[in-house]
Amino acid sequence: MRVKMGLDEIKSMFDLNGKVAVITGGSGGFGRAAAIGLTAYGSDVVVTSRTLSSLEETVSEVEKQGAKAMAISCDVTDADSVSAMAKQVVDQFGKIDIMVTGAGIAARHPAEEMPIDEWQKVMDANVKGTMLCCQAAGKDMIKRGEPGSIITVGSIRGFLGHPAGYTAYGTSKGAVHLLTKQLACEWAKYQIRVNCIAPCIFWTPLTEPILNDKELYKIFMSRIPIGRAAEPEDFIGALIYLASPASNMMTGHIMSVDGGAAAG
Repeated sequence: MRVKMGLDEIKSMFDLNGKVAVITGGSGGFGRAAAIGLTAYGSDVVVTSRTLSSLEETVSEVEKQGAKAMAISCDVTDADSVSAMAKQVVDQFGKIDIMVTGAGIAARHPAEEMPIDEWQKVMDANVKGTMLCCQAAGKDMIKRGEPGSIITVGSIRGFLGHPAGYTAYGTSKGAVHLLTKQLACEWAKYQIRVNCIAPCIFWTPLTEPILNDKELYKIFMSRIPIGRAAEPEDFIGALIYLASPASNMMTGHIMSVDGGAAAG
């Protein structure tokens, strides 16, 4: 039966009050922005990182807005660590409504010189880590029988090659994109939506050496029609949309937030 939304329902489409969000990689630029953005729309937030002390700033910023926040040490490449993290969230908050898989690493080398151990570390963090966190959140959502939103973090490099040594990173993000679609297809029957944000290069401590190099900066900007690198805050709008009821009819989508890079 078709049900038309009333004006009050339309106005509340982005409301996240009462929701519990988990953000892996919560100490990074993307993770901090995600935590602040979700909090601004009413969600309580759990942030994770391998190093607990690195999360203090994010938790402090969230709590200043009056939201509940918790930091948990978690190695996303370790199944036991991820399971323990999810249990701790459920024990403390009762549920997981939103999972954001922001944890990830990069390694840049020419393909012919790529150390296979570095390749594997990237695959473990970016692909295995994403799967384990999605799986942990998905299990809780399925068990409770309530809708949920999982947001993976891909990259423009998951669509397009680049001459700057992205064989490991780009391949890992391409895998995240397909994993997103696969999980979306499998979990749609549970009303669990799985979508992905695919950023272009954005300012973080890890990308500063690239973006502060004039020649490399020119190469990257030549591929971004809008003409600048992104800021972590540029992703908040897409994140809130994918986390909220506003995107209830969207799953399996890779949302490029890339200044037009994927357009050509």
